[in-house]
Amino acid sequence: MTNEQVFQMPFSKVYPLLENKAARKGRSREEVLEVVGWLTGYAAADVERMLTESISYGDFFRNAPCMNPNRSQVCGTVCGVRVEEVADPLMRDIRILDKLIDELAKGKPMEKVLRR
Repeated sequence: MTNEQVFQMPFSKVYPLLENKAARKGRSREEVLEVVGWLTGYAAADVERMLTESISYGDFFRNAPCMNPNRSQVCGTVCGVRVEEVADPLMRDIRILDKLIDELAKGKPMEKVLRR
C-alpha cells in the first residue's frame, strides 16, 4: 500500500482498528483517546466528531491542532519499519501513533507511552 493510499483512508475506518488493538489487551477507549490527544492536540470531543465526518486519515494529521514536539522521542519498529527512519513526515506521524498504540497494547504504563 502506498503512502497516498494510507493518507486517503477514511479516519472513521482506521481509528476503530486502533481502539480494537488496545482493547484486545485490556486497555480502555479513554487511554487511546489520551494517546491520540497527546500526539495530535485533539480533544476527545474533536476525535469523536471526526469519526462522524468524512475526513481522511492524512487530513486528520495535517489538521492536527498541535503535534507534540516530544514525538521525536518515539522510536522502534512498527510492522518491520523503524519509525525514526520514515522519510515522509506525515507517514512518520502515522507510524508514531501506531507505535504508541502498540506500546499501550503491550501493557506499558501511560507515563512511558507518553514519554513523561
